[in-house]
Amino acid sequence: MTGQYAIVTDIEGTTSSISFVKDQLFPYARRRLAAFVADNNASAEVQDCLRQSRELAGVAGASDDEVVEMMVRWIDEDRKVTPLKTLQGLMWAEGFAAGKLSGHVYGDVADALRAWRAAGFSLWVFSSGSIKGQKLIYGHTAFGDLNPFFSGYFDTAIGPKLAASSYTAIAKAIGLPPGRILFLSDHTGELNAARAAGFGTAALNRGETVLPQGHGHPEFNSFADIDPQGGGLFPLP
Repeated sequence: MTGQYAIVTDIEGTTSSISFVKDQLFPYARRRLAAFVADNNASAEVQDCLRQSRELAGVAGASDDEVVEMMVRWIDEDRKVTPLKTLQGLMWAEGFAAGKLSGHVYGDVADALRAWRAAGFSLWVFSSGSIKGQKLIYGHTAFGDLNPFFSGYFDTAIGPKLAASSYTAIAKAIGLPPGRILFLSDHTGELNAARAAGFGTAALNRGETVLPQGHGHPEFNSFADIDPQGGGLFPLP
């Protein structure tokens, strides 16, 4: 197999611990949000995030403080809202640069990415976290900067992770038929959407989530167990 095939991976619960995201990244952003918005109020990117949030919530007249309070609730509710994810990425960049945060990936991930890339697969990321946030996680790991392994990144700007249309759009952006793309995730709803779009799928069971019985996707505990070349995981030869 060559670059005619691609692997797209989720992050949380797939390459990285759910507890890392929920117990470190989210709380950091929650604590820092109000001060970050106040400190960067003149930033066009920050103002655009506030504007988008007002539009999404239908509260055009809300003050910055009111929007921040609303976004804190979104964090608590784990809402997959693009302007919030963008702001989180900006805050995480600050935290990584200051040495207050470091990225987590499972020990089997770096070796698998290296092997798959060497075998000719193009590697991509699709996460609900912003592209900026994705790059930060992979750029600051105990195994070094993993970003050079990836050909590109997708976030919710391309569509919701539970919608088959998002995966169709990803296939178009990658430039391959869906049947030559393998999607890795710990979330069966995402896997179902990817399969509906024609992708191959593989469910990761890292012991942090409970996969429903009979979910119908090939299941693995580690990237080391996945054989994209001979495992029959791609719908198209």
